[in-house]
Amino acid sequence: MKLGVFTPLLSQMPFADVLAKLKGMGISTVELGTGNYPGGAHCNLSMLENKAELKVFKDTIDEYGFTISALSCHGNPLHPNPEIGDAMSEVNRKTILLAAELGVSTVVDFSGCPGDQVGAKAPNWVTCPWPPEYLDVLKWQWDEVVTPYWVKRGAFAADHGVKIAIEMHPGFVAYSPETMLKLRAIAGPSIGCNYDPSHMFWQGIDPIGAIRVLGDAIFHVHAKDTQMYPSNLVKTGVLDTKLYTEERDRGWIFRTCGYGHGAEWWKEFVSTLRMFGYDGVLSIEHEDSLLSPEEGLTKAAAFLNEIVIKQDAVAAWWV
Repeated sequence: MKLGVFTPLLSQMPFADVLAKLKGMGISTVELGTGNYPGGAHCNLSMLENKAELKVFKDTIDEYGFTISALSCHGNPLHPNPEIGDAMSEVNRKTILLAAELGVSTVVDFSGCPGDQVGAKAPNWVTCPWPPEYLDVLKWQWDEVVTPYWVKRGAFAADHGVKIAIEMHPGFVAYSPETMLKLRAIAGPSIGCNYDPSHMFWQGIDPIGAIRVLGDAIFHVHAKDTQMYPSNLVKTGVLDTKLYTEERDRGWIFRTCGYGHGAEWWKEFVSTLRMFGYDGVLSIEHEDSLLSPEEGLTKAAAFLNEIVIKQDAVAAWWV
């Protein structure tokens, strides 16, 4: 297993400087944003039409000895406002094309969330079965919007030799192992998941147990932690809509790996991923509001490198 970094946390730095910095930390794999929510500071989709720009990009990757674990375009391609949804869907389409051009096998995105009917202005994330009209909305979303879009987009990705890793994230239709596998069953084997355990923790889903449910549907993995605050959870519940920067009053916040759960937990997480066939990249994602990007990256890399290196050594010994 290898350690990588999702580079938006370093978006203020030139790409070559990012690679030099990460190389100095013993990291040689990156996940790059191409647009939508992550932005595209280090991987511009204009390279599809600009061969000179594409060559410079490839040469830079090769010069520093890096590989790309995934291209990421997290967005809401099902947004009911066509100006938003169509634009985000187009970023996804172009990202698939660029991944094929670069020989990158995985594109990361969200599943998206439609509105409640044709002509809706905003997404409508259904979280309960009653009153019964919510189930009517949910059925309409899956039948009329989710299924047609992802069947077509899954086939498009497969035609280009690319897999789409959907990050299970509340607010979108695929947010749990069950909803993720529902989408995969509909759209086909080119659709799987970008597994981020931080989103499982706060939903009350055991992230290690969920690996056993997802199995070979795991295409890519984010390394991010969550810390729960029971003294606040009794009043907020897990569906806490306060800003992430209101740490004192939230029921949970995202943390750098090791700050929510210790080394023993992460060792079992890595071991279970391997047990169920994933031996790819752990891509560090920084969203810890209590640590700067520099501190969060440095601490996460040191913490996870210790775990990954030791487990690799044990695996090599047994072989």
